[in-house]
Amino acid sequence: MADSLVIIPTYNEKENIENIIDAVFSLDVPFHILIVDDGSPDGTAQLVKKKQEERPKALFLVERTGKLGLGTAYIRGFKWGIEHKYDYIFEMDADFSHNPKDLVRLRAACVEEGADVAVGSRYTRGGKVENWPFDRIALSYGASLYVRMITWMSVKDPTAGFICYSRTVLEAIDLEKIRFIGYAFQIEMKFAAYSLGFKIKEVPITFKDREEGVSKMSSGIIKEAVWGVLQMKWNSFFNSYQANLAES
Repeated sequence: MADSLVIIPTYNEKENIENIIDAVFSLDVPFHILIVDDGSPDGTAQLVKKKQEERPKALFLVERTGKLGLGTAYIRGFKWGIEHKYDYIFEMDADFSHNPKDLVRLRAACVEEGADVAVGSRYTRGGKVENWPFDRIALSYGASLYVRMITWMSVKDPTAGFICYSRTVLEAIDLEKIRFIGYAFQIEMKFAAYSLGFKIKEVPITFKDREEGVSKMSSGIIKEAVWGVLQMKWNSFFNSYQANLAES
């Protein structure tokens, strides 16, 4: 059995889903895949079910009713991965903005280099972004600086969504207390791991904007991220997570 699970949340990803599944399964390191689909009306889940016939013991599907948010999709996936005893649990987009080949490098950062969390980073040395307009790059990079100033985390790409968590990290975090569902979810998870004293390592990646399908970015997601960071500090997340760590 593979020790690594890749969670891919989907909503209307029929253009990408079969190709991304094939790309992950083509890697030299064995990965299992869990698709968490939010009732995609375009038939994404049906395509996944067809692919399951090829790899019934490596490809799994959780279907949810309605678009419930990125954060809740990953929380559902984390709990599934913990229940099934995977040692390394990954977040990855379905649209090829994250290169599946980099899964191997993220895993190596945890398995071979001792990281508890490996972040596929656009803004660490060697990382870059392709096919984004300048205004979007400026917004994303500015948001990263803002998060670092407010939280004091040293992570250069705190909004990154390409991540490897060791199971010990996800078991230590009280997932029921994670409250955000958009980009702030990514920040909150890293902040929780950082606050608990886990080692976070950034692995440089090239982030490439999607070529197929429609972006899920919205003004509401950005607003949540901006205000969410302030709420995390205001609610003294650091102290609450340290208390949880002391009890474990």
